[in-house]
Amino acid sequence: MAVTAFAPAKVNLYLHVTGRRDDGYHLIDSLVAFLDIGDRLRAEPAASLSLTVDGPEAADLAAVGDDNLVLRAARLLADRAGTTVGATMHLDKHLPVAAGIGGGSSDAAAALRALKRLWRISLDDEALGALGARLGADVPACLYGRAVWVGGIGERLEPAGPLPEAGILLVNPRRALPTAAVFAARRGPFGHAGRFAPMPVDTPGLACALAPCRNDLTEAAIGLVPEIASVLARLCRLPGSLLARMSGAGATCFALFADHAGAERARAIVAAAEPRWWCAAGGFISEASLAEYG
Repeated sequence: MAVTAFAPAKVNLYLHVTGRRDDGYHLIDSLVAFLDIGDRLRAEPAASLSLTVDGPEAADLAAVGDDNLVLRAARLLADRAGTTVGATMHLDKHLPVAAGIGGGSSDAAAALRALKRLWRISLDDEALGALGARLGADVPACLYGRAVWVGGIGERLEPAGPLPEAGILLVNPRRALPTAAVFAARRGPFGHAGRFAPMPVDTPGLACALAPCRNDLTEAAIGLVPEIASVLARLCRLPGSLLARMSGAGATCFALFADHAGAERARAIVAAAEPRWWCAAGGFISEASLAEYG
C-alpha cells in the first residue's frame, strides 16, 4: 500500500520580528498561508528507510544526502513510535531550496503525515507537532497546513480562519538564502504584532488589511541578495498586482492577485522577461482541497 502527501509552499503574508530571546532565537508575529503549489511525497512499506528525489528542483538536494529533512523526519517518527518498519520514499521536488517558502519544512511535515498513516501510528496532533518542532521552527505550522497566526519562535499557532480566494505569484531570483544568515544580518528596532480581525472576505480587502504590515527581514535579505529588490519592483508593476512582499527570509517574493487567472498572466509576463528566475502561480489551499492532497 502506497501513501502520498502534498507538501505545499508556505507564504508569510507578513512577518514582524518582535523580540529576541536570551538564547538568540528571534520572536516573530506572522500570518502564514499555504498554497496549491508544492512538492509531492510517496511512501511504501520497506525493510529500511530510503529516499529518492526527482523533479525540476531535485538537483539542489543532492549535496544534502542523508541529512535531508525528509529522512530526518522519518527517523525521528520511527524512534518516537518504537517501530523497526522502514519505508521507500520518493519526493517529487518542485519548490526551490532555501527560498523562504518552507520547502524543506513542508517536505518534513509531509513525511510525518504520510509515515504516520503508513505505519499506522497512534499519535495526536499535539505530539506530532512537538516532533515537528524538533526538526525546525516552520514544521509545526506546515503540519497544520491551513492559514495560521504564528508567534513565539514559530511554535505558537492560532488558526486564522479561511482566506478569501486569490491568485498568488511566487518569484525567486535563483538565489538560495539561509534563514540564519538573514536573521544575523537584521538590524533595527523590534516590531509589534500585526494581527487583524475579522479576516477579510475578498482579496482586495485582504490586501488592504496586509498593507500596514511588512516583512521585517526584507532589508537584511536585500543586503545579502540585492536581486530581491529587483524582484519586488517588478512584482509591484505587474497588471493586477494588489500587494508585493518577500516571504520568510527570502529570497522568494510574492504578489497577490484577485484571481488565479491574473496570477497566471503575471507569471507569463515575468517568465518571458526574466527566464532565469523561478516562477509559479497558484492560490491558497482550500479546505476542500486539503483532504484531496493528503
